[in-house]
Amino acid sequence: MATELKDRIGIVEGDITTMDVDAIVNAANTTLLGGGGVDGAIHRAAGPELLEETRRIGGCPTGEARVTKGYRLPAKWVIHTVGPIWTGGDKHEDVLLANCYRNSLGAAVEVGAATLAFPSISTGAYRFPLERAVRIALKETKSFLEADQTVQKVIFVCFGGEVYRAYQEALDEVFD
Repeated sequence: MATELKDRIGIVEGDITTMDVDAIVNAANTTLLGGGGVDGAIHRAAGPELLEETRRIGGCPTGEARVTKGYRLPAKWVIHTVGPIWTGGDKHEDVLLANCYRNSLGAAVEVGAATLAFPSISTGAYRFPLERAVRIALKETKSFLEADQTVQKVIFVCFGGEVYRAYQEALDEVFD
């Protein structure tokens, strides 16, 4: 069972805006109006229509997810989720990050996305410890895939070698 589940996971180093999947996940801020890092890159690649749609949504609380069209992206959908800002671990950061993955995967099912790409949520400007975040991401994804067959492939798109290595190292530990 673990090998079968593991086959539904991909880890690549690259640019999430170029991924040919049904949906990509945006590590957004609570306004959903764009920002730095992956959020800004997704907004730039999708075009101004994305900003128009996110303005109408009116924001997103930490840990939740909202869906928009992908516009000029290869992906049909963008699932926006707001990760927690790391403040030491005593403000429910682990639970909030787990909710980001769980709610994003649930949103993918709602729109019928069979393939999904995630960035490493909260590990950049929000300073969530990388190894801790990676384990949460993989554990939540594994739990979800065990219970649901809608999502056929989840790809973790890593920005940089350090993030890529962290996912590779944690994959066997979580999925074996």
